[in-house]
Amino acid sequence: MEDCIFCKIVKGEIPCFKVYEDERVLAFEDINPISKGHTLLIPKAHAANLQEISDDDLAAVHLASKKVIRAIQEVLHPTGVAALQLNGKGANQVVMHYHLHLVPRLPGGPPLPVSAWELQPGDMETIKRTAEKISGAMVK
Repeated sequence: MEDCIFCKIVKGEIPCFKVYEDERVLAFEDINPISKGHTLLIPKAHAANLQEISDDDLAAVHLASKKVIRAIQEVLHPTGVAALQLNGKGANQVVMHYHLHLVPRLPGGPPLPVSAWELQPGDMETIKRTAEKISGAMVK
């Protein structure tokens, strides 16, 4: 895709701080990091989001994330690593190319609001009806 910044990074038109690469996946440091070691993993083939990515590329990204997270743990010794993936502008996806964030959680680091919500019981009937609707719409 011509205007996609991540596609330009894959083609070498824009530089990156590469962490990992194979035939399907590229991993590089986020230039707007939430924490030290914040890494992005992308498929080399353009897909805007989870709905569009091929099964093979999705598997490749997540298998590569295991390798990258092991290296992050060895180097940074985080207390945890958040794996975040956002789909669409309403979920705050900024670059419309599927990407997985690996965000090391380091002592004294900033809060990660998406991982710290207050648990509140939902309405069981509403939950049940919603589950039934989603289940009914599943592609078999």
